[in-house]
Amino acid sequence: MRLRALLDTEALGLRLLSGADELDRTVRGVMTTDLRDPSRYLSGGELVLTGLAWRHGPEDSEPFVRILAAAGVAALAAGEAELSAIPDDLVTACARHRLPLFAVDETVAFARVTEYVVRQVSGERAGDLAAVVDRHRRLMSSGPAGGGPDAVLDLLGSDLDLRAWVLSSTGREIGGSGHPLPAAVRAELAGAQQAASRTARPAPHRVAAQGGRVYSLFPVRAGQGAADIRATVLSDWFLAVEADAGEWPAERLDLLHGVTQLIAVERDRRDAARTVRRRLATEVFELVQGGAPPAEIGARLRAAAPVLVPGAAGAPQWQIVVGRVDWADADMPAGPVAQTLLEEVLADPSAAGSEEADRVAVAHVEGKAIALVPLLRRGYPGGGIGAADGNGGAAEAGGSGEEPGAAAGEPGAGPERPEFPEPLAAERLQQALRGPLSRGLAEDGRLTIGVSAAVHSPEGLRGALEEARHARRVAAARPGRVCVAGHDELASHVLLLPFVPDDVRRAFTARLLDPLRAYDRRHRAELIPTLEAFLECDGSWTRCASRLHLHVNTLRYRIGRIEQLTGRDLSRLEDKLDFFLALRMS
Repeated sequence: MRLRALLDTEALGLRLLSGADELDRTVRGVMTTDLRDPSRYLSGGELVLTGLAWRHGPEDSEPFVRILAAAGVAALAAGEAELSAIPDDLVTACARHRLPLFAVDETVAFARVTEYVVRQVSGERAGDLAAVVDRHRRLMSSGPAGGGPDAVLDLLGSDLDLRAWVLSSTGREIGGSGHPLPAAVRAELAGAQQAASRTARPAPHRVAAQGGRVYSLFPVRAGQGAADIRATVLSDWFLAVEADAGEWPAERLDLLHGVTQLIAVERDRRDAARTVRRRLATEVFELVQGGAPPAEIGARLRAAAPVLVPGAAGAPQWQIVVGRVDWADADMPAGPVAQTLLEEVLADPSAAGSEEADRVAVAHVEGKAIALVPLLRRGYPGGGIGAADGNGGAAEAGGSGEEPGAAAGEPGAGPERPEFPEPLAAERLQQALRGPLSRGLAEDGRLTIGVSAAVHSPEGLRGALEEARHARRVAAARPGRVCVAGHDELASHVLLLPFVPDDVRRAFTARLLDPLRAYDRRHRAELIPTLEAFLECDGSWTRCASRLHLHVNTLRYRIGRIEQLTGRDLSRLEDKLDFFLALRMS
């Protein structure tokens, strides 16, 4: 706003004492001070309000005004309540430094002036930003955007002092304000957004996250939207703003909703780009399942590699992930939901805001999503996709530029030879997804995922696909809203458990474990924990007694009680195995 507008507002009762030719100056803020040197609190463009408590004599006016002028303030407004009239020395100093000076009548509170200036400045800044956002929206609608979501988030920060982030349903940062959020906070916000969406509460959703900070969450609705929120809740983006929107005026809320519409355009554009990768995945898996020769599958993979890992010099390894989302409502289609979810889940977190994160190809077949994940050698562009480091993030690429060869540790591998990153780990994937997605699945949804081993040739893809499918069945046999199993679990007895009928499993576990549970309830004897520890210690009396902090005779008494109640002999391998399976199936 202009200084002239202040003078023209009768409710403020301001009188101009000097600086009539400076009334076109822009006011960008307001500050009240009685410090002799307030320079460290000034950034330029302020209307400074003062009660003159800093003035002890005429000699104080000149240095005070000189400090304000050097800081670039827009004007000085002095209250008349303290001295009943503005001193001539102050008027003279302001005229000398070309600093406009207003007198504030003693009947006008500084709070009234402050409120007016803040309201006017905020409105104008929001209007300016809205115009920029609208212009940016039209540019994005007509073609690829320059900068993506980060461009408009930068505007929110610079023009409205709002820190904001665009996050995925899993808490992955797609765009940010330059101040990364901790992973735990991102996961918490993602879960809160999904829970609010499931209840159909109107946005924005206000959340007090870790550390007591308040965030306002705005959903980003891409496309036309789905009739059932479950079709998109697990894969939607949302805008998280570090502010409490509960007291915002309607104009600012409208502006933020406009920002989410702008981001939705970017989301639509990225979804369109995924169409090519989805088609590639469908073609590859049709060849694999149809028994095509490895040479034909290899040719299709070579065609897919430039799309998934553009510019890479070496051939990637491949990993397959199979996922399924099941809803209590059998009419809810699961395949497309699982497809878009896996695309978000398997995006590379190290390439947070760019399309480099989208380097997986996902098809949906018979209600399940099947993802083809490239694992590129470290040292090549795009390396580390789908891999995880010790912090749960993607492994970083190096940049050696060497020709591909044997991985480190293999025969012929030199010390500078790049190696493949660590493949996706089922346990780490489950830890990352359980928190954010469980609230979106609520009480009627379930996500199960199976992860294959990494393979380096087309011949291994069929086996990898079967591994991922079997691993998903193992995950489906476990309790919980989000369950992930890996290929490494298929070499043990666990592979057999999902195929045992439910009634047989219940009868088997009840026959062996129910007598022990009943005894524990009556006597608090802890027979079940003792049995678990005994089996984990391979039947060693001393190691088990040490783990449970028991005397070995007490342990022998408990094991004897277990054998008496069940009619089994824990010195026999067959009985040990039965107990082991019963505990796993329970």
